[in-house]
Amino acid sequence: MSSPTPSGARLFTPAQVAEMLAIEVDEVIALVLDGQLRGARVGSPGQWRVEADSVEAYLDDQAEEARRMALWRESNAASFPELWGRGPVRHPD
Repeated sequence: MSSPTPSGARLFTPAQVAEMLAIEVDEVIALVLDGQLRGARVGSPGQWRVEADSVEAYLDDQAEEARRMALWRESNAASFPELWGRGPVRHPD
């Protein structure tokens, strides 16, 4: 859920994060509640704020996931005879 923010942490509003990630504000709040972004409600009445470092970490995680998925798709497209050492090699090194 939400966690206390360290003092001095740069904070964004959910609307700022939504604009950066090209998603809806509700999705930002869902990412905070899901623990994928670090944020907290501050002030009275409580307004959501999201830590800048967590947005950067989230983007890094998304880039890594995309890289892994690309590698997975590439491995699925590989020629099985190539992998097993039988048949023609389509892409010799």
